[in-house]
Amino acid sequence: MDHQPSSDQPGPDRPGPDRPSSDRPSSDRPGSDRPSPDRPATAAELFDAVGHDYEEAFGRTPAVDEAVRLLLDRLPPHAKVLDVGSGTGRPVAADLAAAGHDVVGVDVSATMVGIARQQVPDARFVHADIREWESEDANWDAVCAFFPFLQMTRDEVVAVLAKIARWLKPGGVLALVTVPMDVEGMVVPFLGHTVRLTSFAAPDLINRVERAGLTVLDTRSTVFSPDREGQPDEEHLLVLAQA
Repeated sequence: MDHQPSSDQPGPDRPGPDRPSSDRPSSDRPGSDRPSPDRPATAAELFDAVGHDYEEAFGRTPAVDEAVRLLLDRLPPHAKVLDVGSGTGRPVAADLAAAGHDVVGVDVSATMVGIARQQVPDARFVHADIREWESEDANWDAVCAFFPFLQMTRDEVVAVLAKIARWLKPGGVLALVTVPMDVEGMVVPFLGHTVRLTSFAAPDLINRVERAGLTVLDTRSTVFSPDREGQPDEEHLLVLAQA
């Protein structure tokens, strides 16, 4: 298994370090004024700010644990696994790497990537916006996508699902976990910050996965109570699909 590279050199699975991210508005780039605290945070801003707090509040949800177990049961030895929105690297990248798989995590938050590289040295982590990042087609045995879509627009989610379908090897598996709701652009509080939330109702999400060219193998729903006072219970939907 490859270890974390010392730098993010450009390549088919790694963008250049100076590539702009559409998740960072021009007002939040170096040399410009910080955005107003009243504006909903982008995903990069949110997870740069919360860091380890996210793992403490949401680290091991039952749906994610179940998704990882299902992957471990299906994956061939030394499988190539892409973790979209890899966060702190735990538990997903850590569990998959510990099982001997070649894991690459992609996250829009530089803070999260730094934490993950420290916590899971047996996986590789790339700081990039998955909406812009590219990979070779038919390159991955599995793709994990655990909650990365909630701050994208619906069109962006559909586009990323189409890319994931191309990136998977024939027979490769997508494991997706999200909060199913029929909402678009709803402003909500989250871990002390304000964010803009978009999602799909469960039947609509399953339809989008199928329209991307994947076959849905299984769906499961659970309710999770975050370990944070004032953070409401959430329904978590697991979708397992195959290329």
